[in-house]
Amino acid sequence: MSTKIKFEIEFPIHASPQMLYQYFGTASGLSEWFADNVNSRGEIFTFIWDGSEEKAKVLQERPGEKIKFRWLEQEDEKTFFEFKIEVDEITHDVSLIVTDFADEDEVEESKMFWENQIDELKQTIGAA
Repeated sequence: MSTKIKFEIEFPIHASPQMLYQYFGTASGLSEWFADNVNSRGEIFTFIWDGSEEKAKVLQERPGEKIKFRWLEQEDEKTFFEFKIEVDEITHDVSLIVTDFADEDEVEESKMFWENQIDELKQTIGAA
């Protein structure tokens, strides 16, 4: 089993933290930009793409601030993906920080995936 590499990407986003959180802290928000459809039942979220589905469990949530998921099919218990909002105390600029894990040879590909997804998010909320 190969060890996955943890990486973080920061995206400045022109949106209020409360509004931004709606788009990744709720199933309906996630289904607007991240997957074709997202359903949640308790702490289990089901993400649907082109008819295939993957389930993720919410490991930690601070409403308005961050949410951390783990794909249930991942064997490595230490891996997760997280959306976290940071607000600069001085400028009040809002950033979305995405943390994820990927195999060493797939880190760049994963970063590109997230950049595309976050572009989609920015267009959805009109913050592009």
